Formats: sequence, structure tokens, C-alpha cells
Amino acid sequence: MNKGRSRPEQQKQTHNPIKKKNHSSGGSNGNNGNRNRSAGHIKPHNERSQLKDNTKEKQKAYIVEEHVELLPFLIKHIAGVGRNKIKSMLAHGQIAVDGKPNTAYNFPLRPGSTVTLNKGRTIEAPPLEGMKIVHEDDDVIVIVKQAGLLSVSSTTGPENEVTAYRQLMAYVRVYNPNNRIFIVHRLDRDTSGLMLFARSEAIQQQLQNNWQETVQERMYVALVEGAVKQPQGTISSWLKESKTLKMYSSSYPNDGQHAVTHYKVLRSDKNFSLLEVHLETGRKNQIRVHMEEIGHPVVGDKKYGARTKAIGRLGLHARVLAFNHPATGELLRFETEIPKLFLNPFQ
Repeated sequence: MNKGRSRPEQQKQTHNPIKKKNHSSGGSNGNNGNRNRSAGHIKPHNERSQLKDNTKEKQKAYIVEEHVELLPFLIKHIAGVGRNKIKSMLAHGQIAVDGKPNTAYNFPLRPGSTVTLNKGRTIEAPPLEGMKIVHEDDDVIVIVKQAGLLSVSSTTGPENEVTAYRQLMAYVRVYNPNNRIFIVHRLDRDTSGLMLFARSEAIQQQLQNNWQETVQERMYVALVEGAVKQPQGTISSWLKESKTLKMYSSSYPNDGQHAVTHYKVLRSDKNFSLLEVHLETGRKNQIRVHMEEIGHPVVGDKKYGARTKAIGRLGLHARVLAFNHPATGELLRFETEIPKLFLNPFQ
């Protein structure tokens, strides 16, 4: 993919460090900052060795000659300016690519692109509460959401309720008031981890209509009650929703939506088990229902049978998300650390 970019680390967050991995069959990659690529070569406009200067050194522009990420490009070619200063310039909207302000450290530049430094321009993006952007391009945005933050507004919540959706909408409109964000899937309020949003209705529909084919991996970690005896297993059932909006499992074929959950025990003692959970299907509350079904409800999940609050939150985290990019087909894979709270019961 040649359009991806990751969010600069301009907000202090409290969640775990992010490991971002990306596999592709060629081209540049929007979320992997560890690629062994050179910083590339550039030449100034009009093939002159000096910068374009029409505003008394306030604006400088270069043309890119090779594939290169934005931050290494800037570090190599802005003389006398340190890495932290360059990051600050990015964060404040003082760097533009082809005329558009760009805040992404690893935005992939293409030959022929123009990078402009504008010392007089400052754009302040709104702070993000309870979330962090880990990948951004013209079609999608990937975030890590903390437990306690709603994905979207609830039907009974206040009009100005803080949600991931509402914050992202404000973020993209800083650079263009016509920009919009579209929901692709959701995480429960008390579930943390990776979420995917679309930047157009067409991309949203494409992702939702082809979700099973597009998503290559969805892996969670779940802290559950009790010792899970089987080292690994698969749970298959049909899920239905009651009048009280609680999901429940049916063993009768075609009685509801088919749901398949695979799990593997990572750590266990007599009181708790830490599971790696892979979703073959993505149904509402699927993991929570299936864990209750095997007699090991997710810690903190009173709605689905939990009796403990060992970590003060729901013991469910969306750790890995891998999908084929809807525009390029490139496989993008994002991975986060296991929340440290999930390991505390075993210490």
C-alpha cells in the first residue's frame, strides 16, 4: 500500500505499547516503521540546489525522487533541525505533501511528490481521549481503544457523549471540514483494543459487505474465571438476542447466527486462565457468550456469569487485527501487547 500513515505520538496515552506489523507483496507500507529503506533522494523545484523561497524562508519545497517515508526524508534533508523539532513540525501541521498538511511520521512518499515546509503554519489537532491512532490513510483509520470508551454513541447517552467515532470525526475535520468517518465494526465499551474505521461510505460498505473475506485475522486475549482444562478448543453455536438485549447460545442448527470461536490457553492456575481467542465469525458479544457457555466467563463480565472483578475491568482485549486493504488489496496487520492488568492475577 502506498497511502498509509501512522499517527504521531503527540498525545500521552495510558495503554500498552503498540507492535505494528505489516506484510505486503510489494510497494511501501503505511504502518511499519522498521523497514530497511533508504531515506531517498530529492531535488528542489526548478532543478535548483537551493530551496524554493518565495516567502522569506517561511516556505520551502522539495520534489521527491525515490520511495521513502516522510520522517526519514525530513531528517535527512532539513539541515540543522533535530528529530524532535521535526516531529513537532509534523504534529503542528507545518509539513504538507502535495499541498495537504500531513502529520504522519511514516507516510510513504512517492517519486514526484512535493514536500513543503511551512514555518508559519500551525494546525492543532484535537486531543484524543481514551484512544490512539496507529494507522491512517486516505481510506481507513485504525485505532487502539481503551476500556471504558464507547465506540459510538449509545441510544440512551447524552448528545455530547465522548466516543471514538465522535473524536475521529473532529480529528479529520481539522484538515478539511468536509471529511467524515464511518463505522465498520464495534468493540464493547469495556473491551479494549484495535478498531477499524472507514473514511468514506463506499469503503465502509465494501468492508462490511466483504468482512469475512477481507479480515484475515482477529485475535483477542481473554482473562477468564477458573482453570480451562483443554489446552485448546473450538466453540460452535448459534447466537440469538433476547428481549433484554442479552445474547445467548443455541445448539440447534440455524437457530440464530452461526458463531465459531477458537481458543488456546496461554496461562492458567486454579483461579484464572489467560486465553488467546481467534474469531472465525464476528457476532455481537460472541466471545463473552461462548466463554460463559464453557463455564469460564470473562473476568468482570457480570452480564455473562462472571463472579469476580479481579482487574477492575472486563478481561477482554482485541490484540490483533489483519485485513486486506479495501483499495489496494495489501495485507495490513496490527498487533498490540497483552495488557499488563491481564497478567496480574498470575503473579
